[in-house]
Formats: sequence, structure tokens, C-alpha cells
Amino acid sequence: MTTPQEKLLPTTRRTLLHRIATAQADGPAPSLVAAVARDGEVVWSGARSMVDGHAPDENVQYRIGSITKTFTAVLVMRLRDEGLLDLRDSLEKHLPGTGAGEATIAELLAHTGGLAAETPGEWWERTPGATRPELADVLGEQPFRHPVGRRFHYSNPGYTLLGSLVEAVRGAPWEDVLRREVLEPLGLNRTSAQPQAPHAGGWAVHPWADVMMPEPVEDLGLMAPAGQLWSTTADLARFACFLAQGDERVLGAESVREMRTPSAPAQPESWERSYGLGLDLLRWEGLSLAGHTGSLPGFLAGLWVSEQEGVAAVALANCTSGPLVATLAADLVKIVAEAEPRIPEPWRPLPEVDEKVLELTGPWYWGTQVLALRLSADGGVEIGPLSGAGRQARFRSNGDGTWTGLDGYYAGELLRPVRRTDGSVSHLDLGSFVFTRKPYDEGAPVPGGVDPEGWRGF
Repeated sequence: MTTPQEKLLPTTRRTLLHRIATAQADGPAPSLVAAVARDGEVVWSGARSMVDGHAPDENVQYRIGSITKTFTAVLVMRLRDEGLLDLRDSLEKHLPGTGAGEATIAELLAHTGGLAAETPGEWWERTPGATRPELADVLGEQPFRHPVGRRFHYSNPGYTLLGSLVEAVRGAPWEDVLRREVLEPLGLNRTSAQPQAPHAGGWAVHPWADVMMPEPVEDLGLMAPAGQLWSTTADLARFACFLAQGDERVLGAESVREMRTPSAPAQPESWERSYGLGLDLLRWEGLSLAGHTGSLPGFLAGLWVSEQEGVAAVALANCTSGPLVATLAADLVKIVAEAEPRIPEPWRPLPEVDEKVLELTGPWYWGTQVLALRLSADGGVEIGPLSGAGRQARFRSNGDGTWTGLDGYYAGELLRPVRRTDGSVSHLDLGSFVFTRKPYDEGAPVPGGVDPEGWRGF
């Protein structure tokens, strides 16, 4: 029987081990654990520790900080999918009286609600949550720092509001809802709001000497939806796979794809980075990654997944600062993607095909530009240029002979074939663009019309 560790080549496993060993030593970090999953299955895990012979395994809990936000976002998306709210709703509609109600739910998810980055008063990560018993204590008298919806500004209080929103709609504590609706269905049995043995202790490592001291562990109270959770590399690797593929027991593939879609403008300090709905989005050395990072006193965490490569990686350390865990997790994805590139599935014919859809395949012209429409294995279609650069997109079937764009310029746009009275296809209508079988087909309703003298030489 093949073990998870044997599902990667020995050279790949050694490269992964070398990368985490370097991170732990150079960090420095008392301990560091990591895991890699591919195509929904954990294929490698590793650990390094300051104590010989006592390296933690994939079931030891670490605090994961702001990766908690992604769990909270999943809960909000579930409410949306059940029709209990709309992401365009103002917070005031469902959670009145906060003083921050003009921000929409989508803006809070994407950190574009204009709220302050932190709570007023003492550093909330190192003080008891009981010192902030009300939302007014979390938001302060002036909760906004920027106009609502204008720019990305990461906000921890924003996710406190989202957690309170979940509680208000569900009528139950955030922690209970999370366990019932996400953790248990996904089998994340070692993820919890409070530490459960075995778990790592958090440490502060002196920046100029090889000494350290323990960090306090605080219950974050109302701030829990922004950073409370503890988890393991095994659980987080499973969660990362869910974020790539979806799971109908929690959120379907369409909803997690929506979470991975940019919803905030790129950050000026890094045009390679954006934010979706509860997910950080990163271009890293040629890879498109989605995930999140986290930190609390004594702990660092990073989780990234490449949907295209089918690879996810998690890295956790028990120190306040030191190893660049976010970069480390991204590097682990890159190592596997480059060393063992994904092998395509064998080509197989479709089990059946609708003749009315099949007749739409092939070349179409938008003016004089030629594009091709192809059937995809999932029942959708794809449109893109035959050669060179140009607009391309995938479309999902709506079940009524039309399709909706999933990405690119045509995301959200409707593609529909327009038929003549005899049933033959006149043209395709895509967001008002007319696609014809030949350039400027005089038999189709080309906007502006076609010159009656037709094509000519000079």
C-alpha cells in the first residue's frame, strides 16, 4: 500500500524538507510543520523542531490567526446560498445599530468597507476579549477610516461584524454554527476555537539572541471570527482542497470559485496581490494562488492553493515573528508544481452531446476577428481566439440553451444563440456583441449594417 509520503518522488520530498528546515533554522522558530496536498489528497507532511526526536506531526494544533476569516467567510456565503441574505445588502439590514451599517456584506468580506484595521484601545491580540464585550468596544466612536467601497483596507473589526451577522441570522453562537456547518461536514475534527491537546505553545524569540519566552494565549471574545481558531496541517490541507473544489455539503464549486474571484482592487504596494471574498489572491512566480495567512502572538500560519495545478500547501510555526510562513507555503506549492507537473487526464469522448450545442462549435467572427467555440467536458463551452492574444472565457450552461460567462471579460455575461424561423442559427449574441459564421455576415443583424457593395480591393 502506498503511503502519502510515497506519492511524491524522493527528490521532491527532500526539496520540501530542505525548504522547511531552512525556514525553521533561519526563522528561527521553535517548531515548524507543513503539509502538501495534491488533487484533494495529502501527499507530504514534514516538521522541524528545536527538540530532537520530538517534532510535531500533522495532528498537533497551532493557532492559525486570520485564516479564521476564511472560515467565517464560508459561513456568510452559506447564508447567501440559502437565500437568507444578499451580498449587496447593507449590514444594517441584518445587524442594525452597529454604526457601520452602510457597508455591504460583500464590502466587509473583501475589506473594502472602509473600516479601521484594528480595534480602539489596547492591542486586541494580547488582551482578553472580555475587555471588549460589545460591538461598540470593537468599532469605537469612529469606525471608518476610508469612504465605503473605495479602496482595500484590511479590517479585523470587519470580520467581527461578519461573525455577529452569522450569529444574528442563525440565532446561535459563531463557534457552534462553524462546527455544525463547516468543521463536522468536512471532517475537520482537529480544528477548534480553544486549544485541544496535543497543541503547540506560542513563543516570542528574541531578535538578537537565541533565547525566547512564552506568549500569552487570550480568548478573543467578539473578535473570534477574525482570528480565534486552532488547527493542524492535516485539517488545513483538507480545508484548502475544499477551497479549490467545493463540497456540496458546505459550499458548491460555484460559490468557492466566487470566493476566489477578485473583489477588491489590487494593493498599490503589490500589484500582484488582490482579495476575493474571504480569500487572499496572489500571483507568485507564475502561479495563481488563493488562500490566507495568519498571525497571533506566538504563532504564524500560511495556506495557499493553486487550482490550476491541483496543489495546496500549509505551513504553521509557533513564534511571533521570524520565518516567512506565507512565502514558505507558496514555495511548497511551487516546488511540487515544478518538480512534478500535473499529468493531464486521458482524453475521452463525451458520453453524449446535444446536437443543437454541437452545431455551435467551430469558428465565429466578431467583426473580422475569428474566435472558436468549443464544448468543454463539464457541459459548458469555451470561447477564445484561434491564435494570438484576445478575449477568452469559459461559460457554464444555464440549462435553457444559454450560457453565463465564468471568467475574463465575459464573466457574468449571457451567451445565447439566435435562431431563424427555420431553426437554423443566425448568430450568437454575447452581451450585445454579434458573432457570425463569416466576417460581417450580411444575413445577420450586424450593428451599423453591412456596406451594400460588400468586400472589395483597392
